[in-house]
Amino acid sequence: MSSARRNRIDISPDLARGLVSRRSMLAGIGVVGLGSLLAGCGTTGIAYTGSEVGKASPDKSAAERLVNWSNWPEYIDVNDKTKKRPTLEDFTKKTGIKVNYTEDYNDNDEFFAKIKPQLAANQDTGRDVWCSTDWMVARLIRFNWLQKLDKTNMPNAKNLVDGLAKVSFDPDRVYSIPWQSGFTGIGYNPKSTNGKKITSMDQLLHDPILKGKVTLLKDFRDTLGLMLLAMGKNPAKFSDSDFDAALKQIEDAKKRGQLKGFTGNEYGQGLASGDIAACTAWTGDVVQLKADDPNLGYVLPAGGHMLWSDNFVIPNKAQHKKNAELLIDYYYDPSVMATVEDYVNYIPPVKRVKEELLKSDPAVADDPLIFPDEKVQAQSHVFMGLDAEKDTRYTGAWQQLING
Repeated sequence: MSSARRNRIDISPDLARGLVSRRSMLAGIGVVGLGSLLAGCGTTGIAYTGSEVGKASPDKSAAERLVNWSNWPEYIDVNDKTKKRPTLEDFTKKTGIKVNYTEDYNDNDEFFAKIKPQLAANQDTGRDVWCSTDWMVARLIRFNWLQKLDKTNMPNAKNLVDGLAKVSFDPDRVYSIPWQSGFTGIGYNPKSTNGKKITSMDQLLHDPILKGKVTLLKDFRDTLGLMLLAMGKNPAKFSDSDFDAALKQIEDAKKRGQLKGFTGNEYGQGLASGDIAACTAWTGDVVQLKADDPNLGYVLPAGGHMLWSDNFVIPNKAQHKKNAELLIDYYYDPSVMATVEDYVNYIPPVKRVKEELLKSDPAVADDPLIFPDEKVQAQSHVFMGLDAEKDTRYTGAWQQLING
């Protein structure tokens, strides 16, 4: 594990961990583009009916001992010397199944644009499994573009942690199961805040010392999720009026000149230089920056923070569905997931991983941001799954705000 991944960060409430960033800039689908897409799909807010027929293909798993897996960059264990991926090699040795592992999932909407034409036409995407963030899973389920997981091929699925077993977008985990999880909070550069700690959305939007030097994440689920929490609302269950009120606070801050702009994870350079004084941020990005500047700060707001997961899903027409399920099952072995976590340092979705790491790497096992205590878990929130109508409305309003 590189030294950058092992750096600790000063967060509130006194937690720390080096997390490797896996998120890149979320470009987003514009209001016209998304509206046209949903209209073209003929969705009624529940599902895209164009894929009701022919979701599965004859499974070639027995004849072709391979599985095609698309994932985010730097999101799996790697041997620093050989550059090979130990757990993938072990899976092939144990099962005889070769994994074509591709790091071509750089952004949810970008990836969606890649696979949409094939899935809309009931065609094979060339992929058997990939890992999508919660809200994208909700969209794929709504369009009926995912196959149900066959849990008989995944006995280790019983090891899914209780807190992620039931989510609003897939209550019984019929179509998805988590790969990794992480937090969204606030990053700041003390050089640009005159040494002041920035710990709340209220400070980001109103503190005069930050005027013109604040950036917010382009993904509204992260930024508005934190805003809703600051307002005392639950991001997993809120009303249109709650959304509008949260949006207005950000809109007002923009009009006052409080905001420098909206970003994906390209905020890193500005935060490091001090050009950005504070921002909503993903933990791993700030950790990488702290390798060069340990004084950079990161906090989880007292009012709560956002918890996101990237989830295994199997698309329609996947050619090697059983092999994909066997792959998922393999990673739900606590000892295997422990090997992954020792490298990537995210929050594991598998039970008993901490016990495994206590044997091999106690420092990681004892880290409260990888294995949050009950208090931190209670302050973590997953954004509500959206139906087509709300997805269109919220995305449109948000895009108008950030691009206007």
